[in-house]
Amino acid sequence: MADPDLGDLQKRMDQTLEVLKKEFAGLRTGRASIHLLDPITVEAYGQQMPLNQVGSISVPEPRMITVQVWDRSMVSAVDKAIRDAGLGVNPVVAGQLIRIPIPPLSSERRTELTKVAHKYAEHARVAIRNVRRDGNDMLKKMEKDGDMSEDEHRLWADEIQEMTDRHIKIIDEQLAQKDAEILQV
Repeated sequence: MADPDLGDLQKRMDQTLEVLKKEFAGLRTGRASIHLLDPITVEAYGQQMPLNQVGSISVPEPRMITVQVWDRSMVSAVDKAIRDAGLGVNPVVAGQLIRIPIPPLSSERRTELTKVAHKYAEHARVAIRNVRRDGNDMLKKMEKDGDMSEDEHRLWADEIQEMTDRHIKIIDEQLAQKDAEILQV
């Protein structure tokens, strides 16, 4: 009897958590962070590139982010990408330096951002459940092929469900933490 490879399922679920962490890092919380610009991609040299690959991003003061664009011809593309990202910021271009003042969040914007955070979390939950479904499909196939008994199938399915529950719990904890961060005045 062969044991199913739960390591692959674990790895895929962990990758989903990493993606969620990056998405949460890109949400504004009222103070400047270089991670706010992480999800932004720029049309550069005929392809989409992450913003940090076309310029240096820094936070010189608590409510200001600066982007030092390396290629002068890319300044307008970077400016446009930041404006189109829907972050509620208004970049100011000064030569190759783009200053992004971070305005304080209004209560409406905070509510909007919590909705976005909930949407990201729900996408992550769906991704985790899809991995669980793949694992259960693998178990059904192994049972059908005679590689495992019905009892073993049930035991492994319970193990996959526990793994799923642990990851969903982590998502919920991260969401609660991000909500508190966004709503903090």
